[in-house]
Amino acid sequence: MSDVESLSDRERRVLEAVIETYIATAEPAGSHTVARRSALGISPASIRSTMSELEVKGYLYHPHTSAGRIPTDRAYRVYVDAMVQSVPPDSQAREHLEIELSANLSSEDLLARAAQVLGILTQELDVGVAPALDAIILERVDLAVVSSDRLLLALNLRSGTVRSIYVRLRGALDRDQVDEVQRVLNERLGGLSLREIRATFADRLRDATSTPDAGELLDIILAEGDGLFEIPEPRDAVVLGSASVLIEQPEFATSEQMRTLLNLTDRHGLLREALAARKREGLTVTIGGEHQEPGLAGFTLVTSTYRRGSATGVIGVLGPTRMPYDKIVGLVEHTGRLIEGLIQ
Repeated sequence: MSDVESLSDRERRVLEAVIETYIATAEPAGSHTVARRSALGISPASIRSTMSELEVKGYLYHPHTSAGRIPTDRAYRVYVDAMVQSVPPDSQAREHLEIELSANLSSEDLLARAAQVLGILTQELDVGVAPALDAIILERVDLAVVSSDRLLLALNLRSGTVRSIYVRLRGALDRDQVDEVQRVLNERLGGLSLREIRATFADRLRDATSTPDAGELLDIILAEGDGLFEIPEPRDAVVLGSASVLIEQPEFATSEQMRTLLNLTDRHGLLREALAARKREGLTVTIGGEHQEPGLAGFTLVTSTYRRGSATGVIGVLGPTRMPYDKIVGLVEHTGRLIEGLIQ
């Protein structure tokens, strides 16, 4: 039985009202406040009794000696999975995104711009990671003799990128020899990711040509090694906005809480791993203690994947577990689709 199925109708309604009250006010929710803000049709006393039951079940807790309750991570999970309905961005937000983003931007610049706009619209910390370049598929190899001792090898990638590499020759080659090697490269490497090519490069090209001169050219290419098919990742592949957007949120009101946030934003490796783990998952919402990394335990990460050819990138926001999930989930999902459409 799922968590939501274990709740009575009254418990579910009261839990939803407590969560939405706490999200809106950032104050522990008391029974009178919940009754006033929500059309539950039950008395504050009944709400208070139900809140006590929910606390025993692990959905609410008392902060200090407060009479109000705060939702636990378990409560937010039930809320996200079974109660909240994501709200599509309104026309103003959609227009803002469409104006700021352009198909003329490179995919990396597009991700950075989209993340920045998303952070402004949600008032959460924008995060993103570009598609891993070594997962991109090689569509075609083109060879061109540039001079008597130089050959241009052009890798046409499914992302739309062309990577050009110069290979030094030992002597002049005629077009037929170059064409044969180009055919072999395309037959044996085309349709593979750069990662797959690097792992099997030598085996796939061994004994691949029938003529000595073409074989000599292939040996030269083999001598260059799998480095021909290695595209260095950017020095810092994580897109991360400014923590200043979170400063006004009560979760970071104390200097200690702010230090926790700033320390997290300095740990790009941690965020890179957290985002990379979501590249196959579409829209994801990871709440508090659900994170494998303890440093993220006080935060919710909402992300959406987008595709660039055969590779996948991630865009999203990071914020306290108390966030307007309906609005944020809709914005993140819409932004992911928008990026993908512009890249494609």
